[in-house]
Amino acid sequence: MSRLVLKMSVSLDGYVASRDGTTDWIAAGSSDDSRQWTVDTVRNAGAHVMGATTYEAMAAYWPNASGPFAEPMNDIPKIVFSTSLATADWADTTIARGNISDEIRRLKQDRSDGNLLVHGGVRFARSLVATGLIDEYRLLVHPVVLGAGERLFTGPLAIHPVHTVAFSGGAVAHVFAPDA
Repeated sequence: MSRLVLKMSVSLDGYVASRDGTTDWIAAGSSDDSRQWTVDTVRNAGAHVMGATTYEAMAAYWPNASGPFAEPMNDIPKIVFSTSLATADWADTTIARGNISDEIRRLKQDRSDGNLLVHGGVRFARSLVATGLIDEYRLLVHPVVLGAGERLFTGPLAIHPVHTVAFSGGAVAHVFAPDA
């Protein structure tokens, strides 16, 4: 059985998306060791899970990219949740069109080849948080204050810390699991 793992970048003041949609803030605190942690997280995925908006951005970039993320992004199966995409041309991509909770339960049950790693846009990530099916939250906190934007969590959530690691550039990875 696979586990559903949500990995997201978060600002020090708790935002996962800036008000203007820019992503340059994610570079704050970046270092070789934080990049390696992220590469390891991506490489250990059995499948990448994402919504349609994230899929379209990644499908436009990764097939022609190079670097340490390119191979696992291209070679590991992708599952995109969408009711509007007609086709998915990025290699080894499946479109999931059913109820998100039912589809996630089925994927977790049917797969045993590593984590189902969620790549979020904030709306898709929030929809998964609402299902209560996330097994682990990997939050990479960057040393930057955005002041406004979109938050991942919009209500209470009972979680407990599993692991924390501080990186040389100032980013900190916090791994949490939901309380039983």
